[in-house]
Amino acid sequence: GCTGSLPREPHRRAPAFLGSIPYYVMPAAALAAVSTAYVARLARSSMLEVLRQDYIITARAKGLSERRVIYKHALKNSLIPVVTYLGIDFGVLIGAAVLTEMIFNWPGVGHKLYNAVIQRDHTMVIGLVFVLVVIFVLINLLVDISYAFLDPRIRLGEAPEVT
Repeated sequence: GCTGSLPREPHRRAPAFLGSIPYYVMPAAALAAVSTAYVARLARSSMLEVLRQDYIITARAKGLSERRVIYKHALKNSLIPVVTYLGIDFGVLIGAAVLTEMIFNWPGVGHKLYNAVIQRDHTMVIGLVFVLVVIFVLINLLVDISYAFLDPRIRLGEAPEVT
């Protein structure tokens, strides 16, 4: 790995990590290129849609500055679709990480999973898939919890009122 095992002298761990940062650039760029354009388009279209809402028009009519309208009222509501996509995209990122680790010959969970499948190590495959599924579920739980912070109208644990 990039840091190796834990060193006996703690002061040697930081230079090993800092020296390997340039080697992270290409794999990180390869993983980011998969969804960066879509996230940018989604964020833009979501923001444009929110900026056409009545409450934004009302905020502008009250005389609020454009900066305050965007950051205080529009940004949080426009982030909900983006956060949703990023939570779901985490699964795609896991699959892309397997391919990226194979291309760049990086040791990691994806490489380990690939080798376990090739060697028919069913126990390792089940264990790694279980860990990845738990991480995926926790990420999506955090996404659901973040909705309450992004939009105060969304409350966790409350049934919707039927009128």
